[in-house]
Amino acid sequence: MTAIINTIHDVVAVEGQYWQWRDQKIYYVQAGSKKNNKPPLLLVHGFGASTDHWRKNIYQLQEEFEVWAIDLLGFGRSAKPAWEYTGNLWQEQLNDFISQVIKQPTVLAGNSLGGYACLCAGAQYPKNVAGVILLNSAGPFSDTINENPNMMQKITSWVLKQPLITYFLFQRLRNKKTIRQTLEKVYLNSTAITEQLVEDIYRPSCDQGALQVFGSVFKSPQGEKVDRLLQRLKVPLLNIWGQADPWMRTKERSSKFKQYYPAVEQYYLEAGHCPHDEDPEEVNRLISDWANRI
Repeated sequence: MTAIINTIHDVVAVEGQYWQWRDQKIYYVQAGSKKNNKPPLLLVHGFGASTDHWRKNIYQLQEEFEVWAIDLLGFGRSAKPAWEYTGNLWQEQLNDFISQVIKQPTVLAGNSLGGYACLCAGAQYPKNVAGVILLNSAGPFSDTINENPNMMQKITSWVLKQPLITYFLFQRLRNKKTIRQTLEKVYLNSTAITEQLVEDIYRPSCDQGALQVFGSVFKSPQGEKVDRLLQRLKVPLLNIWGQADPWMRTKERSSKFKQYYPAVEQYYLEAGHCPHDEDPEEVNRLISDWANRI
């Protein structure tokens, strides 16, 4: 067992290729072979991450499944055009990728922002989505939206939409030292924070258009609320929570998932915001067991 753990944490990312989508280059990787009795898996990263963030998961899951991972438009090695970035855009990207490249119903698994994109796609395109796996998924519930923001909230919203302020904030956040400090706050397992991880997050921030993508986060309208997506969801759902995540109230959010989607299966790990990277063996086991059952 020790040898496996040592290997999985040192594994190199799978080399990928490009798919043309709406005249934009989309990067993806594929590993494993098609299994007649098992659905393929499509892994979707969170904000600021890429397919590289799934290297430990691909390494093991490819033994049982055909595994794909994709860089959302605006992230990783994918193109970064000056578009409006929303859950609707990414759900369409995921659905078209399944239709045009994978070509069979697929289990979507997403972390953070990628989880929200997967949930959007699962609710909207049930014929192409065989199931949804969320790992500390982002996205607001209706009862957490402030319909009447106070003056300070209005000022903060206005400030974050100013181009010059956005520029300086982007430059600060993409600094390698700041990236490491942020990871140290949201990772419970600090041994998973490697120089390679910091580099994987830093590298795409140097691409042309990365600043515009960052700014779009503050300017684009919020997407559909999670509770409404759950009420439309018709496919199996698995939630894996890193319960030490400081960015999310995991117990509160998990109870809301249960409220709006009673059939959800939920598991809690001693991890932070990215359980798939902090505790990959356990996450891989949960994904494998669940995907085999559905």
